[in-house]
Amino acid sequence: MEDAELISPPAGAADDPAERIDGSLAAGVLFLCDHAANALPKAYGTLGLAGEQLDRHIAYDIGAAWITRRLARGFGAPAILARFSRLLIDPNRGVDDPTLVMRLSDGDIIPGNARIGAEEIEFRRAHYWKPYRAAIAATIEAMLNKGPPPAVVSIHTFTPSWKARPRPWEVGILWDSDPRFAKPLIAALAKDGFLVGDNEPYDGALTGDTLEEEVTRRGLAGLLIETRQDLVATNAHAVAFADRLARLLRPVLARPELHCKAFFPSRTGRHV
Repeated sequence: MEDAELISPPAGAADDPAERIDGSLAAGVLFLCDHAANALPKAYGTLGLAGEQLDRHIAYDIGAAWITRRLARGFGAPAILARFSRLLIDPNRGVDDPTLVMRLSDGDIIPGNARIGAEEIEFRRAHYWKPYRAAIAATIEAMLNKGPPPAVVSIHTFTPSWKARPRPWEVGILWDSDPRFAKPLIAALAKDGFLVGDNEPYDGALTGDTLEEEVTRRGLAGLLIETRQDLVATNAHAVAFADRLARLLRPVLARPELHCKAFFPSRTGRHV
């Protein structure tokens, strides 16, 4: 596969909720990308937004899909990527989260969501959110049946600033209370010269998010990697970052404690 193939799914691909990248079920790692695409089902148009708005961070995590596909290829591991914009419904939010369907994002009203009712939210959850989560669950179960428990890495990106406040971190590691994966990876990233945020710019304990629901409750080692978008906004930069990250991930993923089940009390209060 050439780097040029590592592009986002075309618009319209959102009609298939989950992109599945095949890999060895015994690879020991599964890659996820909740906000991979800015595509919307044809029936929703642009949700009333100007087309260029879908190229902004409000619609997807810029660069995240390129990183995820590159890592999956490098590790020969499975990956699951959402093929619909988070403006439709956010696959990384719990069913009771008020931001599950965003009516307002970064100061912009989303016209197609502004007056959304419970019935439409449930329709989107049934046809997009649930199939994406089900694809992750099925892959994890298949990996558990094939080999030792996999570590799970969810790839995201964040804006260089928020409400005019610069975000200095180059990479953020978000995690709940299981230190097995997060602590050694934070140390490895810092030693390699990255300015690393420990649960920055967001907190990794989020009720009902993908990692809490599919990873923490199974006792698997997992974390979310956030990369600043200006560092990975082009395919070439994203691929270079992914290769550097892969070099640091390999020795961490070789640690045996990442491939056995262990249960830690979640800071969300939902799991023990």
